[in-house]
Amino acid sequence: MSALLEPVPQPPAWSPDPAALWERYPWLARLDECPQDAVFHAEGDVGRHTRMVIAALAELPAWRALEPAARAELFAAALLHDVAKPDVTEVLPDGHVSSKGHAKKGARRARRILWELGADWQARERISALVEHHLLPFVAIERERGERDLLRASLGAPLSWLAILAEADARGRICADQAQILERIELFVAWAEELGCLDAPYAFPSQQARFLYFRSTERSRLAPGYDDSRGEAVVLCGLPAAGKSSWAREHAGDWPVIALDALRAELGVDPSKNQGKVVAAAREQARVYLRAGQPFVWDGTNLTRSLRRQVIGLCTDYSFRVRLVWVEPPSLSELRARNAARKRPVPVQVVERLLDKLEFPGAQEAQVLEVYQSP
Repeated sequence: MSALLEPVPQPPAWSPDPAALWERYPWLARLDECPQDAVFHAEGDVGRHTRMVIAALAELPAWRALEPAARAELFAAALLHDVAKPDVTEVLPDGHVSSKGHAKKGARRARRILWELGADWQARERISALVEHHLLPFVAIERERGERDLLRASLGAPLSWLAILAEADARGRICADQAQILERIELFVAWAEELGCLDAPYAFPSQQARFLYFRSTERSRLAPGYDDSRGEAVVLCGLPAAGKSSWAREHAGDWPVIALDALRAELGVDPSKNQGKVVAAAREQARVYLRAGQPFVWDGTNLTRSLRRQVIGLCTDYSFRVRLVWVEPPSLSELRARNAARKRPVPVQVVERLLDKLEFPGAQEAQVLEVYQSP
């Protein structure tokens, strides 16, 4: 956390130093060249908006009242909340400016930046979650599935922090509807308080109830989760060389392991090429165990929610519970060194591409989520 604590405004002045921040973090310079729609951001480019947001954040009593580590995480989230706007911004034919998708992409970029800075995984993922959901307090009250989005966001970071970030975002801009935005944030806070998840993840009746709620758009958050599991599958996820195979050797016991690396080598599939053949072979192996009620381990990278959903869905179709295990390497430098030392290293460009598209697993994706810190 030291890299995040150093530039955070401190009492008694509480004054951010934008010049020092822009010098310290080169990725901020891109924001100064990115336009915004004048209807929502009459102040100008993303860089100017970000400077206004960190200044507004430093003025908020709710932010100042937090513990130093929490202030640091929120300050980092404020710096990073629009970090992906330059990647997605386009000027439309009518002259308006669109930055659709910047929050979700921003979470991935923030994760990469924070990882390179050496932030611990808990702080990294809370900040990334804040970036991903930073627009939610503005819009949740109007969304058809706003409650579902709110409950999911509560699993990633405190919604009270998200509301503080949203208030700074609202105050750090020039727009005609600022008062209405601030009112929506107040309603968001009241809604989260009513649901009991303003400062803690929403408490579902059980792990199974939580899992089933997020698997179906029709299910009530209050519905109990009847567990009719016939067995359990462990689905490993993590970057190449993170230590997934080591986890399997140490923790799988006598459970069979479906190792995608081994299948890749057996089938002669290059890791940089299409992996359809490898995945099909792995799924066929899994079905053998699922039909027999045999617990097993699926050892693959599984770095995106959509990929994990396919594997978890296969297990669920056979009434298997899923334990999702994220394998966290000691550092990115160690991971890169481990990969380079492998007999068959994954190409560097593939690893870097995987880093950029990685989506950290959420508690809503499976009955159990564990994070294993690889030695």
